[in-house]
Amino acid sequence: MSAAGIGLIGCGRIGQMHARHLAGIDGLRLAAVCDAVPAASASLAAELDVPVADSPAALMARSDVDAVAICSPTETHVDLIVAAAEAGLPAFCEKPVSLDLAEAERAVYAVAAAGTAVQLGFNRRFDPSHRAVAAAARSGELGEVHIVGITSRDPEPPPHDYVAGSGGIFADMMIHDFDMARFVVGAEVTEVYAAGAVRIDPVIGELGDWDTAVAVLTHTDGTITTIDNSRQAIYGYDQRVEAFGSAGAMASQNPTVHSAVRSGPAGAASAPIPWFFTERYAESYRAEWAAFVDVLAGEPPPVTLEDGRACLAIALAATRSAREGRAVSVAEILP
Repeated sequence: MSAAGIGLIGCGRIGQMHARHLAGIDGLRLAAVCDAVPAASASLAAELDVPVADSPAALMARSDVDAVAICSPTETHVDLIVAAAEAGLPAFCEKPVSLDLAEAERAVYAVAAAGTAVQLGFNRRFDPSHRAVAAAARSGELGEVHIVGITSRDPEPPPHDYVAGSGGIFADMMIHDFDMARFVVGAEVTEVYAAGAVRIDPVIGELGDWDTAVAVLTHTDGTITTIDNSRQAIYGYDQRVEAFGSAGAMASQNPTVHSAVRSGPAGAASAPIPWFFTERYAESYRAEWAAFVDVLAGEPPPVTLEDGRACLAIALAATRSAREGRAVSVAEILP
């Protein structure tokens, strides 16, 4: 069977990364690229020797495009998901699906009406260490799970213009952790208590956001998840997940860039952890694309638009909680 042609929309940092990973995935090939900034698509097309489409509509109309990768800014996601569904094309879409629940619903309904499939880009589900924690928690190996703890800390804050349009730390950054909480526990979140602070960059506060945040989630089965986020961990990209239960605990640790350890009079020192997500999660990004091959073969998406809608509702509840200083029920957010 010939490789499926992927038309990629959005040639910024995340789109470039996905395009380069696609070259190494059996069953997929990059067919064409498109970006609202012509120089961005031209540069990526030249690097990877693929055609440029003048618009998303032109890209979706190409006979060699079998599916669409949506890597453009968040505010464009729903319109592109709907357009792909109407064109009968499956899609891979980066997170979040939207910053607005009504828009997320519009995407869900359009895809259901068209009978197409969309896989959402919560790539951390595909990390082997995190998956092992989830498997142990959900299989009963850890007994009754009582607490899940998730730490996600970036090495440096994003640009201010990115912060201004990101939807805030809970919708932009912690939304990955909300998905991981649901994935590990296997039960929905009913209530959120969150707090935010500005401890790193005052401009982030002036933009109405926080650079440091925590959240406590209550799940339908009684499990509690705690999450902490920071926009600046000076030692690298800190990503850890732990599940603690009545029969034991299991945790994913940060990998190091290599396993050699130097010893001397001052003690022992290991290599640093990866600096950012492109290095830390390279394997999981490739794994999610391998899973998309199965989606194109008719398997259900391993991460759905419904997952994205659920995480968005938690993010909106967390934002309200941090602003109002109270616990917020997710049902309060839902339409």
